[in-house]
Amino acid sequence: MPWVVDAGENTFDEVVQTSSVPVVVDLWAPWCGPCRTVSPLLEQMAVEYAGRMKLVKVNVDSAPSIQQRFGVQGIPTFVLLSGGEEVGRLVGAQPLAGLRSWFDSTVAGL
Repeated sequence: MPWVVDAGENTFDEVVQTSSVPVVVDLWAPWCGPCRTVSPLLEQMAVEYAGRMKLVKVNVDSAPSIQQRFGVQGIPTFVLLSGGEEVGRLVGAQPLAGLRSWFDSTVAGL
């Protein structure tokens, strides 16, 4: 799926900077139950929004510097980037409708 990318310490900046569409960064960990619950919803959304958003999944256990860069203290955390700059943030698992609403309303303000 070209609209869903796993990124780590060495690939994150390149993936984000080269994106021509807004990027939703999913900061998660394998031991996080809510993260595992919301992951398929985000992937479904990435397919539905193909060409309008890219989902970049970051495992905070293997990429602690990215977690620190965004000041993430709880997961799941979703950071919306446009042009490499943060334009929105959502903390905690959400239903698909909540994720769509957050993305749509944030992107509408760009």
